[in-house]
Order: sequence, then C-alpha cells, then structure tokens
Amino acid sequence: MAVAKKKRVPQFPRLPKGPNGGIQLMLIQGVEHLGKSGDVVEVKPGFANNYLLPEGLAIVATDHHKRMVEKHRSKLQELEKQRLVGLRGLADQISKQSINVEANANDEGHLYGSVGAAEIISALKANGFTVSADQVKLEGVLKELGLYTVKIQLHQDIVTELKVWVVPTAAH
Repeated sequence: MAVAKKKRVPQFPRLPKGPNGGIQLMLIQGVEHLGKSGDVVEVKPGFANNYLLPEGLAIVATDHHKRMVEKHRSKLQELEKQRLVGLRGLADQISKQSINVEANANDEGHLYGSVGAAEIISALKANGFTVSADQVKLEGVLKELGLYTVKIQLHQDIVTELKVWVVPTAAH
C-alpha cells in the first residue's frame, strides 16, 4: 500500500514580490541607505526576513497599510519634525562639549591600547549624553595622546563634531 505524501504548507504567508523580483515592504522607521518612515521599498528576501521584519523596522506593504500611512502622513511628518528639532538641539549641545578619555600611555605618548567608540560613549554618558556605537564615526582607533575631532551622526541629516582629549591616566 502506497503512502500518500502530505502536501507541504508554508508556515509563513508569501511576501509580496516587487517589480524587480525583491520583497516589497513599508518602512516603519527610517533605515540608513534605504529610506525613511512610510516609504515602500524593495529589498532582497534575506534582508527582509533576517533584519527588517524581525527588528520591527518594516511591515508587509499591503494596500491597507499604505492607506493608513497616507491618512496619518501629516501627523508622522509633524512627529519627525519635532524629533529632528530635538536632535539638532542635542547636536548643538554635543558640539559644545569637550570630553577627556584617560588611557595608559608610554613616555612618547603612544597608548598601550587604543581609544574606540566604547570609551567615547562612556565619557559622553558621564556628561549626560546618550549615543549609540553606530552614531560615533571614527576614522580608525585613537592610538596616541592628544586632541581629536570625532564625528557624531545622530540622524542621516544631522552630523556634529565632538572634541575628544586623550589624556594619560592619572597616577594614583
């Protein structure tokens, strides 16, 4: 007696294909190099399934979702404007800061280790500013004592500069 094969039913609904063969999604939040909130974008299936959907950055671009975004677009734009004003104020405050990062160094001023984004973030946090590691744009790690200008990118349109003094660790 032959055993009938079960027809395989996919666990997840099929994602809508775009005109170029990718997956069409609507962004909930702005994603750097992709688009801003409310944009309908077409991405590769792996990027959609492994990053955008699980992280809650995008949803499937259905007609219902598109109508909802159009209906609330003015409110979304107002919220985004308020957020940008807040970020510009924060950028202005950060640009007026000058932080010290202590590091062990030899007599010539070369560090035994290096100063990276983590040390800059903790020094900023001590001054009452919270930024994430991907917002600190270093052009390589800092390996010598001295003054450095580090770019802090708070938004794709808002970049500010921060003065970072790398100073020798105070002798106890």
